[in-house]
Amino acid sequence: MTAARRCKVLGKWRLIEADQWDRAYLDLVEPAYIRFNVDGRGEMVFGALQAGLECETGVSTIFFDFEGSDEMTLIRGTGTAELAEDGSLEVEISIHHGDEIQLKAHRW
Repeated sequence: MTAARRCKVLGKWRLIEADQWDRAYLDLVEPAYIRFNVDGRGEMVFGALQAGLECETGVSTIFFDFEGSDEMTLIRGTGTAELAEDGSLEVEISIHHGDEIQLKAHRW
């Protein structure tokens, strides 16, 4: 079994909370989510942001770089996703020359 296949964070997660916005903003365009694939790629969608992910996996943590758009503006940055004791996912992203955002997710 590869290291990626042992990762407990793989799969699709429903973003339910953010430290900067309410749920209505998160679901502005479609239901907010973050997805991590076994091939080291993924996707993040919330508000007007859509981004592709390049991921490095651990057993309960994923580190990722992302690039995409937010309201038609190119964005990129880094992030982490870590399993919490209650089974939720804690996501922190840092947008290059922008905000640092904390999100919480439940498995889709």
